[in-house]
Amino acid sequence: RALPARPQTPLGRWRTSFLAAHNAPSLPSPDFISKMPGVEEDVPLKEPGVAESRPCKPETSGPTQEDKSSPEDHPSCSLEGRVKETIHNAFWDHLKEQLLAAPPDFSCALELLKEIKEILLSLLLPRQNRLRSEIEEALDMDLLKKEAEHGTLNVPHLSKYILNMMTLLCAPVRDEAVQKLENITDPVRLLRGIFQVLGLMKMDMVNYTIQSLQPQLQEHSIQYERAKFQELLNKQPRLLDHTTKWLAQAAADLSMPPPSCPDTPNSSSGVSSSPSEAAISPEPLSPAMVLSQGFLNLLLWDPEDEEFPETLLMDRAWLQELEAQLNQLTILASVLLVASSFSGSVLFGSPQFVDKLKRTTKALMEEFNSRPEEEAMVTVSERVSQEIHQSLKNMGLAALSSDNTASLIGQLQNVAKKENCVRSVIDQRIHLFLKCCLVLGVQRSLLDLPGGLTLIEAELAELGQKFVNLTHHNQQVFGPYYTEILKTLLPPAQALETEVESL
Repeated sequence: RALPARPQTPLGRWRTSFLAAHNAPSLPSPDFISKMPGVEEDVPLKEPGVAESRPCKPETSGPTQEDKSSPEDHPSCSLEGRVKETIHNAFWDHLKEQLLAAPPDFSCALELLKEIKEILLSLLLPRQNRLRSEIEEALDMDLLKKEAEHGTLNVPHLSKYILNMMTLLCAPVRDEAVQKLENITDPVRLLRGIFQVLGLMKMDMVNYTIQSLQPQLQEHSIQYERAKFQELLNKQPRLLDHTTKWLAQAAADLSMPPPSCPDTPNSSSGVSSSPSEAAISPEPLSPAMVLSQGFLNLLLWDPEDEEFPETLLMDRAWLQELEAQLNQLTILASVLLVASSFSGSVLFGSPQFVDKLKRTTKALMEEFNSRPEEEAMVTVSERVSQEIHQSLKNMGLAALSSDNTASLIGQLQNVAKKENCVRSVIDQRIHLFLKCCLVLGVQRSLLDLPGGLTLIEAELAELGQKFVNLTHHNQQVFGPYYTEILKTLLPPAQALETEVESL
C-alpha cells in the first residue's frame, strides 16, 4: 500500500528551491554532512523529520577492508556528498543572513521552530498531558508568527526553553550532548545543534518503543508461525515425518556410549574431563535432553541429506552459519592447545601474546573459504611457529629446538584432518559446552568450561548465545508438536508429560 506523501521540512523546501535555481540533479533527502564544533563531534549531524538516504557505502572514518577505494572511484557518491554539503551550508548561511538583516527576517526560523515543536511533541508519552500543553503554549505558532511580524521574536529565549525541555525528555545517554548545546551562543549554530540532538532523541524513542513492544511482537510471531505451519500440516498430514525421524535419531544417539579417542591427551594437555560431563549425563532420557541432542545433531547435518526436519527449514541457513563458526572455533582452540604444549606456561600466561596469536590465527583461517584446509594450515602452522619463536626470544626464554619446531609445525598441520585426535577432543568439548548452554544457560556453562576451551571463552559465549536464541524461538513455536512426537518415542515414565514448549 502506497504511503501518503510526507510534507517537506524547511530544509527540504530550501533544498528544492536551491536545486532548481542551480540546475542541480535531484537527490534524496540529505543528512547533515558537516559537523558543528562543540556538539558531539563523534556523531554525524542528522536532519530530524527527513528520511535518510542510503549511502552507496557506509560512512566510516576511513576505507574499510572491503572498500579500499577513494571517493574518486565512486563519482556519483562523491558528487552527491559535495552537493549535500553545499546545500546544507547554504541553508544555514541563508538563515544567518535572515536573522542578521535589519529588520530581521524570521521566516526560516519560524519553520524551524514549527518542526522542533512537532518533534518535541512526538517524544512525549500519551500520559504526559501537562508537558504537551506547556509545549503547545510556549511554541504557539500563531503567537510566534505575530511576534515575528512585529520584529520581537526572541530566538535565544525560545532556544533556551527548547533546551530545557530536551533536558527533561532526553535519555541519560544524551545529557552530555544537550549540555554542550547550552554553551553555544550563536543562534544559528544552536538551532543546528538542536536539530542534531533532536534527531538522536527521536531514534532513542523509536528504539524504546520497539523494545517495549518486543514481547508482544515476539508472541505474535510465535502464534503466526505456528498457525501457518498448522495450515500446511492440515493439508499434508505427513509433514512431520522428517521431524519425527530427527528426534528418533537423537534419542538413539543418547542411548549409545559417547565416542572416545585412544590417544586423548591427558590432564597435562589441558583437555581433562570436566564436571559438566556429569551434569549432562545422557541417562535417564528426558524430552529436554532428546531435543537438545537433536539440535546439536543439526550442526553436523550432511548438506546432501534432504531429510531436514520440517520444523527447522526456515532456520537451516542460520544453522549452517553456526556450524561454520563452530568448525572455525574447533580449529582455533586446537591450534592454541597444541601451541601451548610447546610454549610453556610463561608465554601462554601473557594475555597480550595469546590475544595476538588468536588474531593472527583467525586472520589466516579466512583462507579456508578459498583454499583446502590442509593447504591453509601449512601457512597457519608456519606463522604460529614464527610467533612463538619470536615471543620466546623477546622474553629472554630458550628458543625451541629444531626438532621441537618441526614437531610443532607437524602437529599443527595435522589439525586440518578431521580425524586428528586433538581436533576430535576439542570438537566434543565444544558440543558438550553447547549442550550445557541449552540445558543450563550460557552464563552458567561458562563457569565450568571443559578443558582446552578457556582461551576461546569470549568466542564460545557468542556462539552459545546465538545457538540458544535460535533453538529457544524454535521450541516456542513448535513445542507442542515436539511434545506429541516425544511421547511416542520415550517411555511414559521418562516423558512425564513434560511440555517442550515450556523448557
